[in-house]
Amino acid sequence: MTTDNQLTCLVDGEPVSLETSLQLAELDAGLRNRIKREFPQSQPGDYICGHHLLKYRLEHVDAMINADLKQTKKINNKLTKALQSDDYDIVDVNETLTESLTFGQKISDDVAHFGGSWGFIFAFMFVLLAWMFVNGLHLFGINFDNYPFILLNLVLSCVAAIQAPIIMMSQNRSADRDRMMAENDYHVNLKSEHELRLLHAKVDHLAQNQVPHTMEIARFQLEILGEIRQELGELRTQEHVGSTTTRRESPHEDVDHS
Repeated sequence: MTTDNQLTCLVDGEPVSLETSLQLAELDAGLRNRIKREFPQSQPGDYICGHHLLKYRLEHVDAMINADLKQTKKINNKLTKALQSDDYDIVDVNETLTESLTFGQKISDDVAHFGGSWGFIFAFMFVLLAWMFVNGLHLFGINFDNYPFILLNLVLSCVAAIQAPIIMMSQNRSADRDRMMAENDYHVNLKSEHELRLLHAKVDHLAQNQVPHTMEIARFQLEILGEIRQELGELRTQEHVGSTTTRRESPHEDVDHS
């Protein structure tokens, strides 16, 4: 503040100079608000000395660091809980289906597996050709199904009638397997999405808060270093002036002694 055209510090009321003080209007908004909370009657034109300004700067930096650490810890706790959470029902599909497999289902799987292989095709073709050759050519005196092989047609119809529902049973089990795998994929994707949201929130926190705060802290450091450099320069100037004055006074003292 200013009293009778003399600059005084807002904090302790001691006289200050323009070189060793700053106006509140020149300070950062966050730092100015921190000072204003402690001194509600302060005005933008008031001055604060470098000593007290350093104290408020350090408090402001500590507050920013603590706020960032608190927010980061909160996000990390959420992320850790999400990674360790067992709320997502993920099961081993093969193990679950194998444990619940019945004897009939095992047979249906084996029949479907064999019926969909080249071995079945070659074996079936061999049986058909052998049946037709044996009965058509009366080989070995065998003739139990003459042309047009009505018994063979009946056997093929029976095989198809029995094989179709067995294969459908196996397909139903495959559908159950696909459904369980789809549910697993859904739960995995849901958990991954939740974790990605937390990571995205952490990155946003870094970009929106920590990086600007780090830049602000760096700016404070540069300002403090600049003030220290200025004070060192003033001290060197005073020392130089003092030494020059001493050298100028020394010849006069020698003359007086003589």
